[in-house]
Amino acid sequence: MTGGRKITIWITVSLVIVGATTGLLILRRKRRPITVRGAVLRRDADPTKQFPLAGVEVTASGNLAPHPAESDSTGAFALTLRPGVRRSQQVTLRFRHPDYEPLDFAEPAGTGLYVARLIPLRHEPAASRPEIPVGHVSLRYSVKTTTTLSVGSAVRTFQVVNKGNVACGHHPPCSPDGRWRAAMGSVSLDAGEGNEFNNARVSCIGGPCPFTKIVDDHFSQGGRSIAVSVLDWSDTTTFLVEAEVFRSMMADIVRQSYPVIFDRALSFTLPASAEGASVEAEINGTAVVFPLGPSACLSWADCAVTVEAGENKAYRCEVRPGYRFQ
Repeated sequence: MTGGRKITIWITVSLVIVGATTGLLILRRKRRPITVRGAVLRRDADPTKQFPLAGVEVTASGNLAPHPAESDSTGAFALTLRPGVRRSQQVTLRFRHPDYEPLDFAEPAGTGLYVARLIPLRHEPAASRPEIPVGHVSLRYSVKTTTTLSVGSAVRTFQVVNKGNVACGHHPPCSPDGRWRAAMGSVSLDAGEGNEFNNARVSCIGGPCPFTKIVDDHFSQGGRSIAVSVLDWSDTTTFLVEAEVFRSMMADIVRQSYPVIFDRALSFTLPASAEGASVEAEINGTAVVFPLGPSACLSWADCAVTVEAGENKAYRCEVRPGYRFQ
């Protein structure tokens, strides 16, 4: 078999393999189940009152979805259709919740994001039981924060002993121009365990100060330990070191905020660092504190909690039948 014939055979085989692989990928893609994604909201002409609905059952007519989906606390749902349902094929989605009117609508499968708006069922309050007012709603929680307290100050003097107008003679330390004999002086301070110096400063308070220079600065940045070294190329000088001493401590700071109320629902968020959160409200004129546990159970409202970016928690609560916001 010639070399040219071998090359021809290898090219043909390669083309067949590539074609078969491409066909399999296309076929697999066609058979991949389509997932319909969307959100369920409460229907209202006011966008601020279109609250997301949790616990809404979502199905597809004609048994096109093997399992029903359920909306989460943000109203989001994801319904996976059976393999074989084609993209853009008309699918009727069904939305069911005991407190809302049923909704069916037909949309092409997998062509966009679907938003279903459900109409709430009217629950007329009994004439003999007027609605209980809920007023003055506020939130209280604590966060841990680092508090820095001033616990004192430090003052220290030190001298740099030298005699002026003595030629250096190339025996360091010398003055910056190399002419005069100089001397070095230094001091260091320790603030103690758990403490730090801040606003540290050094000043010359006696002697021929113009003929001195700070050569090592280990004080201006603060910290537990500070130090300074000074060069003096004249007579003896005196320096003063001063600094404030601070201690950092953890403390619980209590914060208070207020929810946003639209119609029969309130919304608020809590930071991830919040601890001991509670809702304070006046129920029928009586002030009551309701601790917020993991499930945010309130006797007068149904709440849904969503964990957002940064582990912050978003709460949305709707008053139960028999209650109203004042």
